[in-house]
Amino acid sequence: MSSANGARGLGRPGAALLLEAEGLTRTLPGEVPVTLVADIDLQIARGEFVSIVGPSGSGKSSLLYLLGLLDRPTSGRLVLDGVDTAGFSEDQLADTRLAKLGFVFQFHFLLPEFSLLDNVALPMRRLARLSEAAIQARALALLDQLGLKGHEHKQPHKISGGQRQRVALARALANEPLLILADEPTGNLDSASSQNVRSILRELCSQNQTTVITVTHDSSFAAAADRAITLVDGRLQP
Repeated sequence: MSSANGARGLGRPGAALLLEAEGLTRTLPGEVPVTLVADIDLQIARGEFVSIVGPSGSGKSSLLYLLGLLDRPTSGRLVLDGVDTAGFSEDQLADTRLAKLGFVFQFHFLLPEFSLLDNVALPMRRLARLSEAAIQARALALLDQLGLKGHEHKQPHKISGGQRQRVALARALANEPLLILADEPTGNLDSASSQNVRSILRELCSQNQTTVITVTHDSSFAAAADRAITLVDGRLQP
């Protein structure tokens, strides 16, 4: 893991920039306003694996949700793939998330009534760029790639927790995103399953040039990243 370029700079000097945050701040209004993250300046390169670490309540997930366009900042700007997202409508944000971003959470959020194949196919059907035959073929290929061949017609409750997290990862990869955002993706997994997920994410960065940003409390997971950035009280630490 390299931190030579600091929390804010690129972990891979010379690599193309994918994501840039400037002064990113999110404050919840109220009688006593609560600032979740404050004045975040951050650059992340294509193909970079970045871990966000810090104590509980430090704003790690809040920052991830801002970087993933799930929440809007109170102030500051976020540039994704060369486009400033500040003026995006809700529909534009949703379209960008669907086409360019993939999400993996601690709880996999698979649809229990759907087969594994249909869970993975769902984002592709929503994006509507491929024929149904191509969608089925890609979903099968992703499940095969993640070691789930032969399970595609099962429902999520019929496989293990580690396997369900791999299905969630396959679903996140369905639309070939530029960026995977993972919030404690190994939080409910045993050590072997955690290492498997970590290896898959590492391979995505090195072979596919997919950028990965993950929130984690797992020190071995953070150590596998190109760079770990630390948040304390909503602020990046040098």
